[in-house]
Amino acid sequence: MSAVPEIGDHILTVFSARRRRIFRSGDSSLVVRGAERDPAVARVASFLNRNRIPFHEEADGEPQVLWSGNPIPDPTPRAVARHLGLDLKASSTELFDLLIVGAGPAGVAAAVYAGSEGLRALVIEDTAIGGQAGTSSRIENYMGFPTGISGADLTFRGQVQAMKFGTCFAMPRRVEAMARHVNGFCVALDGGEELCARTVLVATGVQYRRLPLDRLESFEGAGVYYAATEMEVRLCAQTEAVVVGGGNSAGQAAMYLSRVAKCVHVVVRGASLADTMSAYLRERLEADPRIVIHTHSQLERLDGDDHLERVVFTGPSGSHAVDCRALFIMIGAAPNTEWLSGLVELDHHGFVRTGREVGGSSSYATSCPGIFAVGDVRSGSVKRVASSVGEGSVVVSAIWTHINAPPPAEVGIGG
Repeated sequence: MSAVPEIGDHILTVFSARRRRIFRSGDSSLVVRGAERDPAVARVASFLNRNRIPFHEEADGEPQVLWSGNPIPDPTPRAVARHLGLDLKASSTELFDLLIVGAGPAGVAAAVYAGSEGLRALVIEDTAIGGQAGTSSRIENYMGFPTGISGADLTFRGQVQAMKFGTCFAMPRRVEAMARHVNGFCVALDGGEELCARTVLVATGVQYRRLPLDRLESFEGAGVYYAATEMEVRLCAQTEAVVVGGGNSAGQAAMYLSRVAKCVHVVVRGASLADTMSAYLRERLEADPRIVIHTHSQLERLDGDDHLERVVFTGPSGSHAVDCRALFIMIGAAPNTEWLSGLVELDHHGFVRTGREVGGSSSYATSCPGIFAVGDVRSGSVKRVASSVGEGSVVVSAIWTHINAPPPAEVGIGG
């Protein structure tokens, strides 16, 4: 494929079309049964769906995940990934040119450009390709897609493009710590493995904040969700749903849910959506008869047995109870930077500082030479998909320069 691009283009086109057909038809030896009744199975279904991995879903029967007819014991996304060959294949003795931590738009863009520049790169992702952007059902303000494109489609195309250039992906794996190494840096993974590289790109983005509510954790995966993909939307058919948040992701989720839900309640703490949501999206929400926007409001209580059954929130008119089985929390942004182990400077919110103010050699270099940061996790970045893609594309030039810089000349003693 690399030697004869003309043939490679045909192969990619045919195989991508075949993959889309299989994914949509669910024609697969991987069977997910009873996801709506078991949070563990639901997490596997969400992992497969968000990563566009074909699987067949069944509603009846004991909740379980089957591979070629055989149940997978204690199914988890990691266990299923091992069966599919998506888990880490790299040897701990290998030295990569670049480790990209995070496969959101910034990380995937960097993966494409790193591969095209001939860098030996590995992308490590703990959940799904696309990050938060991968949960967006329709992105309409990304240049080149006048009718919009889902975040999952956009980043899936980027992943295939990166793999075409030789970049590898490992998921679902989480980096837990990082340390300096004689040749660069080494990261410790959740499974105990250690990987080393000359440079590291921090592209871990942000995650939605949890709300301080009783029983929130027990309902996660059983009525409380942080993404509105096809898997979760089906739970809202002809029922009411609640979305908490006032950003674009919350707005896109509300529009997506309104196609099937009887009513979608958008709960916002502020006085309006004007300061936090794009105008085109805000206007659509306000015009949709199935969407009700509650300003100056916040969640008060969650009710239910094994699954969420009711949400109570308070507003100017008092408490309001909604009988629903799906609550989508999309509020706030907490950076994923704990694993950096103090090697780089962070701002007071925990975002990675870059550029001249920390002595960086480029706009995306951190205070530690060899570590770079792009996308939402970078302090001062514009939290938009297009901006993240741009940063991920540009940073590779600085990484290539760092890797190929000549060693400092030895200073002799003159006579």
